[in-house]
Amino acid sequence: MARAWDIGDLSSAERSDAVHDVIARMTGSVNIRFPQKGKSVEASGTTSHVGPMTLATVKTNAMSVQRTSLHTGDGFDASVYLGLQIQGFSTVIQHGRQATLRPGDLIVYDSTEPYTIVDTSGIWQHFFKIPTERLALPLETLRKSSATNLAPGHTIANMTAHHFARLAADPRDFEGLTTSAVGQPSIDLLRVAIATHCDDEGSTHREILHDSLPTRIMEFIRSNLANPDLGAALVAAEHHISIRYLYKILAAEGIPLSEWVRTRRLEECKAELSKGGPASGTIETVARRWGFTDMSSFSRSFRTAYGMTPRDWRSLHRNRPI
Repeated sequence: MARAWDIGDLSSAERSDAVHDVIARMTGSVNIRFPQKGKSVEASGTTSHVGPMTLATVKTNAMSVQRTSLHTGDGFDASVYLGLQIQGFSTVIQHGRQATLRPGDLIVYDSTEPYTIVDTSGIWQHFFKIPTERLALPLETLRKSSATNLAPGHTIANMTAHHFARLAADPRDFEGLTTSAVGQPSIDLLRVAIATHCDDEGSTHREILHDSLPTRIMEFIRSNLANPDLGAALVAAEHHISIRYLYKILAAEGIPLSEWVRTRRLEECKAELSKGGPASGTIETVARRWGFTDMSSFSRSFRTAYGMTPRDWRSLHRNRPI
């Protein structure tokens, strides 16, 4: 269950220690530098679990978080952190390297080595804590990838950023799902992003690419639901495999492609039409926004799935109290 926290109700004298306690439970021992005297300490966030990963969203006016060589001997579980910048800019320093993050950028760093996170305007990030053993990458690969932007603009890096941003947006949607359903596939996607970023063409990289193919295929499909051309030919071409092999992979996952895509598109349309008002546009606009090109087919599919027409569904929710 997602747990929200906020130090706003605490006295000024208690706030610094409270933030240290919350952050330490997620990261191990750290030093935190707050604004100079005269400014109150502010911090809030949420923590939740997605399979083996711990997700923390933190918004604070703390200016830096530092884990030193003294801290790394505190016995905290060996973990890799994936940081996803929400707003503003921050800098992450590890292994003598530093990287500046912009909104949407991804970065990884290692809990067993000293690191520093700096943002003079206040830190606002999603952090995913992943057990190092689950990531299953060579230590040298982790070392090479830490404190570097994961190739912004690269197809796999963008796919990974989109996937983790969706997880972080509302982790309640994923709570209760099995590790195999969400957690490990997410970690597998990060593995291939790191290996690709490090330009590792050895056997480890080939193994990661092979093992993560189903995850990458499904993330591509999810990210392209709005594309009316989404289909087996496009998916297979994007991943440099034959259509026949694509269907073999999906069959092993128990996923009928056309039905899966249609169902997810209908769910997105239903969610928009549930808002009731005209802000999202006409019913046809909503349908086309999610990849439907034949309005008669869309209406029939919607009615079959939800027992009423899209118009009736929107009317039902139009005056519903929020």
